[in-house]
Amino acid sequence: MSTTVEQSVLARLVTDAPHGVPVPVTLSYDGSDPLAVRMIFPPEVSLHDGGVTWVFARNLIDRGLRAPAGTGDVHVWPLGRAQTMVELRSPDGLALLEFGTAALRRFLFLTYAAVSAEVENQDLDMDSALAELLGETR
Repeated sequence: MSTTVEQSVLARLVTDAPHGVPVPVTLSYDGSDPLAVRMIFPPEVSLHDGGVTWVFARNLIDRGLRAPAGTGDVHVWPLGRAQTMVELRSPDGLALLEFGTAALRRFLFLTYAAVSAEVENQDLDMDSALAELLGETR
């Protein structure tokens, strides 16, 4: 049985404007892919007609609520007690988004209720996953 969690949140795109730009975001988690979360942006706020979906580790949000976290394209860090920043980097540019920390905590709580952190790694076979990624047969 696959458990899906979805939550709509309003983020603020940090720009030169004094208050930024409100951005609707859907946070999504599918228990059949327990390590990943998805951040879905609708077409009207993305550079692509079909919208944009970012996929990254669930624990990146978890760690980023307490201290700066992330390498590569996605970085997350707390901004005081009530806000959390998410930086997304792509060849198209950089987006800096401010989220309410409470909304991210609520989403994480629901995902961990669906699939606990202990359970998410139980079925993970790193050797097979790496072999599949490299196109090797086992």
